[in-house]
Amino acid sequence: MLIRKAQRKVTKARVGMTGPSGSGKTLSALLMAYGMTEDWDKIGLIDTENRSADLYAETMKAGVQIGEFPKIDIDPPYTTEKYIEAIKAFEDYGVEVIIVDSLSHAWAGEGGIIEQKDQLSKTKNSFAAWGDLTPKQNKMVEAILKCSAHIYVTMRSKTEYVLEANEKGKQVPRKVGMAPVQRDGLEYEFTLVMDLTATHMATVSKDRTGLFDGDFFTPSLDTGKRLAEWLESGEKLISQDSIVKINTKWIELGLQPDLVDPQTNKLFGAPLKGITEKQAEEFITSLKEKLQAKKEQAAADSKGA
Repeated sequence: MLIRKAQRKVTKARVGMTGPSGSGKTLSALLMAYGMTEDWDKIGLIDTENRSADLYAETMKAGVQIGEFPKIDIDPPYTTEKYIEAIKAFEDYGVEVIIVDSLSHAWAGEGGIIEQKDQLSKTKNSFAAWGDLTPKQNKMVEAILKCSAHIYVTMRSKTEYVLEANEKGKQVPRKVGMAPVQRDGLEYEFTLVMDLTATHMATVSKDRTGLFDGDFFTPSLDTGKRLAEWLESGEKLISQDSIVKINTKWIELGLQPDLVDPQTNKLFGAPLKGITEKQAEEFITSLKEKLQAKKEQAAADSKGA
């Protein structure tokens, strides 16, 4: 068992945004994403909402001129495989932020997990049906969590109405969002979960950053900027130059390239691309020492011969 020091690294945003229909989830995600990138071309949106996100392009919202942004439209059936394919396509395209709008369709939409479960239940028992579908759900969640870009996921909330007194003392209904429409517990996978009200105000139900805990606010460009600054304030991840140096010295030692990740996992608890630059420097020093020892041993063997 590896015992190591806990270390906060530079990381990517994993943000869940929940709320009832009309609460502003899409716009909030767009504004925060632009606050992080300041470039609409670096924001990719996966649209399952009947192309509704197109309505935001080239409009002024909350004092911000929203430009054209890359998007992928997903039509029914809303299978988890389509979501994974769209995320991969945007990673290959090179965007810095991906917005999944909305993930609820993968669960409760046409062709989603629930509908597939109902179809399978006609020939299998419930346990066997979930045995087929849970791996699909898990693969989609893994694609979100391991995405190389920042990622925002919107989820519809189950909607209820409560009665409350208005300024005249009259009881009037107010729409409130409840649990998100997705598999129970999914919200715990995110770094930050924002719950939006029908009046576009947000609170956080989970906040590993500590930036917004206890606040009641309207998500904006500044919200995205603050989040980006916090994410970038950790230990810097390994540079491409250090990756090349490590792989080169590893091969010079006569070791198999596919054994680098197991070694860094053993030493630092992460594959090569997941270690910090400081850890990379330590690893490079260790490899240099081993190379020097190998050369000295070879020289000694040569003299002895």
